[in-house]
Amino acid sequence: MAAYFFASPVDIEVKLDGEDERKKVEMKGEKDKTISCPVYYDGDSVSGQVTVRVRDGKKLAHEGIKVEFVGSIELFYDRGHHHEFLSLSQELAAPSEMRQAQTYDFLFKNVEKQYESYQGINVKLRYFVRVTISRRIADVTKEQDVWVHSYRMPPDSNNSIKMEVGIEDCLHIEFEYNKSKYHLKDVIVGKIYFLLVRIKIKHMELSIIRRETTGTPPNQYNESETITKFEIMDGAPVRGETIPIRLFLGGFDLTPTFREVNKKFSVRYYLNLVLIDEENRRYFKQQEITIFRIPEN
Repeated sequence: MAAYFFASPVDIEVKLDGEDERKKVEMKGEKDKTISCPVYYDGDSVSGQVTVRVRDGKKLAHEGIKVEFVGSIELFYDRGHHHEFLSLSQELAAPSEMRQAQTYDFLFKNVEKQYESYQGINVKLRYFVRVTISRRIADVTKEQDVWVHSYRMPPDSNNSIKMEVGIEDCLHIEFEYNKSKYHLKDVIVGKIYFLLVRIKIKHMELSIIRRETTGTPPNQYNESETITKFEIMDGAPVRGETIPIRLFLGGFDLTPTFREVNKKFSVRYYLNLVLIDEENRRYFKQQEITIFRIPEN
């Protein structure tokens, strides 16, 4: 709180090397502001300059300046509690008095960034550069976010998905998707076969559902959101009919599948097939798919 009573007598600016050439990702900041973050990859070095400017020609007595590269997970139900899974630190300046602007170089070489950045409903995984000027009254800090993309290729096996849905003596459907693991710009190709139809089906839809799980039991929270939903059939199918499915993933706001990230959260994706009959009863079948990121050409 002290920082509110003692207006910061300095301005801190963090400039990252080569940030203008890097791809950018828009991240939601506080109060609905968006922040444009440069994208880094696992093993990339993070380097740049920190400039500290004293205001109004005043002098600044400090007890040291340091820069850190931090990876942290923030769970929204556990506010104020940040789990830092990565923390690298460098001293920029020893205790002294500052009378004019100073610029310091920093370099965190070949940083291992084992997780991908993520901003969800109940959790945020972020990486940032933090500069701290230690002072007797109140420390002055400045944070600069970066966004991390990670290529974690799934195992080689990529079997097709085959499933049967049935209600005894009323309905028997078989559906097949060409594979169970897809990259972010992939196409889901599938077929639905009607083997037995004795109920009046009005229409059928396919949706992609993202399920975010945070925490551990008994304090576990699940949030599901429908990323897209589209109708694949309108009207009653007949026995022996086949309906093709093609769903292009590139147009949707997807992330890779995350499983047990730092034992704090998971993000999984499901294909949800829903049939609605004339009495508006819903029959559905869910199947998990794995989504992964591949290097962009």
